[in-house]
Parts: sequence; structure tokens; C-alpha cells
Amino acid sequence: MFKAKILIIGPSESGKSVLANFLSDTVETIGGDYSPTQGVRILEFESQNLSGTGKNVACEVELWDCAGDLRFESCWPALMKDSNGVVIIFNPDMPSHLKEVEMWHSSFVSSQGLQESQCLLMAHHKPGSAADNSRPVLASQLNKLPLIHSNLEEDPEEARQEFHRYLGSVVRTLSESREREEMSIIT
Repeated sequence: MFKAKILIIGPSESGKSVLANFLSDTVETIGGDYSPTQGVRILEFESQNLSGTGKNVACEVELWDCAGDLRFESCWPALMKDSNGVVIIFNPDMPSHLKEVEMWHSSFVSSQGLQESQCLLMAHHKPGSAADNSRPVLASQLNKLPLIHSNLEEDPEEARQEFHRYLGSVVRTLSESREREEMSIIT
């Protein structure tokens, strides 16, 4: 069984904790009062039937729900250690979030040398917002990354399915890395 450490990052008040709770099946209800994450929360769960390697596999997932407050920036190197993927969540209705996404990508994805398949952009629409599902205007290096829209009020299962598909690509990357390592030992 594979084990994946996935970082959930992005600007404050973008919906990271709500999505992390939902994707890990941690809570029954969606929503509640806003409570900013202090540092990081780690949610663990198992994901079955990931077809990223051509066969169905299971994966133990550590979902690291990272605070969006920049005062925790000094903790980022410790959070990034041994991570296998990054999900950048932002609210596309907030212009400041569109600008911040580039900084989060630079700090967490570019600095670690992660592949595009290990990164996912989630444009999270909060309840009551007008769900514009077009691709928001982002920096050019972000246009290569997969982008999904999530709206837990209107179609929560679509967000879960897209995240499951993303986990499959992370597992595929882990599997390829493991195979390369095994081949280097043999030869």
C-alpha cells in the first residue's frame, strides 16, 4: 500500500479546512463558523480503488491542512518535508486570492520541484457565490496545472471524484519513483 502526504495550501479564508474535512470524510456536515487554522492540521484516511498505476490500489493519505496566514511561513520547510503533492485552494471570487496563488505555487511547488501531476488547483466557490466555472486569469506557469471548480453546496461529489482522480496521479508518480529506485538497486 502506498502512503501519500498531500499539502492543502492557499490564502486565508479560501475554504481549505472545509474541503479537507469533506475530502477526508472527517465531518458529516459542511460549513459552520469560520475558525482559522493555526499552523497545520493533519487528517489521515485511506483511499481505495485508485487506478493511477493501471491496477486498482489503496493509499494511506495524510492530508496536511496548512494555515493560510503568512505568519506561519517559518514553518513551511517542515511542512514540505517528504510531501508527495500539493493542492492549492483559492476563492476565485476574491481578486487578492488570484494574485496570491502564484506565491503559494512558487513557495510550495516550484521550490520542491514537484511535477505538474503532483499539483492541483481548486477554485472553491463558497455557498451563495455565483459559480463561474471558467478558468480564472492566473500567472502563465499556473495555466499548465490541472484546475477544478468545487462547490460543496451544489455538487459535492464532483469535487470528491476529481480529488480521487488527482490522488491516482500522485500514486502513479509514487509507483514510478519506486520502480526507478528498485531498478537502480538491481543494476
